Amino acid sequence: MARDSAGTQRAVTLAGGLAGAAGVALAAAGSHGGHPGLETAGLLLVMHAAAVLALAGRGGLFVLAAALMLAGSALFAGDLAARVYLHARLFPFAAPAGGLTMIAGWLGVALAALRGR
Repeated sequence: MARDSAGTQRAVTLAGGLAGAAGVALAAAGSHGGHPGLETAGLLLVMHAAAVLALAGRGGLFVLAAALMLAGSALFAGDLAARVYLHARLFPFAAPAGGLTMIAGWLGVALAALRGR
């Protein structure tokens, strides 16, 4: 494995681990604080973190798909968390933009599978 490839894999794995940890924290905060939006945000982060970790070593378009999943889930969860903790949205349509970015990540996985390595 080339040095750049190993660095990319490490960065994607690190980001996936952080997203998973943040997801568990948000889900717990939502569960204990009575904020269902935080539970939703947490579950989406954990789910996408697992997908990102599965994609981390695949390279190519799979890495781009993983990046889209991370960005989308962070944007979506960040907007839901901002609504609870800041009583404001990150920006108009932040959550839908995050959702569309997550969808684009999953479509990227499908495209990468069709193209092969």
